Amino acid sequence: MSGYAATIIALAVVIGPLDEARAQRDTQARGTIAQLGWLAGTWTGGDGPTRFEERWTPPAGGAMLAVSRTLKGDRMVTFEFLRIVERNGALIYIAQPNGRPPTEFTMTAITADSVTFENPMHDFPKMIRYTKHADGSLEAQVSDGGAKRETFLFKQRP
Repeated sequence: MSGYAATIIALAVVIGPLDEARAQRDTQARGTIAQLGWLAGTWTGGDGPTRFEERWTPPAGGAMLAVSRTLKGDRMVTFEFLRIVERNGALIYIAQPNGRPPTEFTMTAITADSVTFENPMHDFPKMIRYTKHADGSLEAQVSDGGAKRETFLFKQRP
């Protein structure tokens, strides 16, 4: 391989990740944790033998914390530690499924009743969206940004 080709490859290795980081930063939306107060509470969903729940703390100290679990019958089959934190004027969703190392998703859109987080470098999901509906229910959707998606519908438990 010529020196020129080696230089081009080295630049591609360095610039590629920088371009991806820049693209993610350029698509991030501005927001504060207070805007997500509607997400706080105990949310339950599922039917039949499979049930799931998320318990979100109210916004405080620049963060919201949550735990999630999925139950089949009387057995827990998955769990997840979740955080949404303010960082440099943006909101970051941090997921730790089954206690694994954290994966971060940057907020790309926010309205009065929905929020979208994305991480195009992650395998699945690449996008996480929460929407609170007019009837008070909560919809959580995870997707690969294309046809592969999962939707979870929750009701708030008092």
